[in-house]
Amino acid sequence: MTIMSLTVNLYYTGINGNAKKFADEMERSGIADAIRAEKGNLRYAYFIPVNDPETVLLIDSWENQDALDTHHVSPMMKQIASLREKYDLHMSVERYVSSGDDDRDNKWIRK
Repeated sequence: MTIMSLTVNLYYTGINGNAKKFADEMERSGIADAIRAEKGNLRYAYFIPVNDPETVLLIDSWENQDALDTHHVSPMMKQIASLREKYDLHMSVERYVSSGDDDRDNKWIRK
């Protein structure tokens, strides 16, 4: 049986650059690094969409649902919620589960 990872794309949107300020504070404060060090975290990275400078995309990947559930009850979640309030951010979420046959796309990827 293939273990399927999951990825959650979180879009943080604000005004006056607040989404980027949020991401910067997550990095500076060490919260982002602490999340990256959590058991089961595969990726935790922020990006700014070219066509929407008031939004920051967080790509958050985990080995499995149990790892993500453990993260959701960690003390860091209160810190993250506090920062979201501080910067008055609104969120939308997309969730993806790996199919387990990711190698099929390799022929399309230029390395």
